Amino acid sequence: MSQTLRLIILSISLSILTACSTIATDVPLVYEIDIDQGNIIDQLMVNQLRPNMTKRQVIYILGSPLLIDPFTPNRWDYIYSQQPGGEDRTQQRVALLFNGDNLVNIAGDLAPEINPPPPPPKEITVDAPKRELKKTLYEMIVSLFTFED
Repeated sequence: MSQTLRLIILSISLSILTACSTIATDVPLVYEIDIDQGNIIDQLMVNQLRPNMTKRQVIYILGSPLLIDPFTPNRWDYIYSQQPGGEDRTQQRVALLFNGDNLVNIAGDLAPEINPPPPPPKEITVDAPKRELKKTLYEMIVSLFTFED
């Protein structure tokens, strides 16, 4: 009887300990994933925004908005939240206000710079050395029957 009682107490205590997730926080060498949520927005994307852009042009640059308030449909909110594994969460917000179909105002953490630097080039130019081309079979046969000086 006492052995079954010990077994029951042991199983109950183990289930209680495993149910407590706060015990296992900050365990070394445990991988924690990066969590990205929302629309990825950066300064280069926001620098492309200009007054009087249409909604389609804004969607082409930033993508569809994360939030469109049904009570103020002329306000679009873009929110990007990032939490690298085990670190603090960072968040960036951009709110766009439209008058009809045209962009009127940009507010939030990122704003367009007045004189932004040009974006880095996406094309890379590589100089390849010239190589000696071997003669084709046709050129070898023709060279047998022609006289070149």
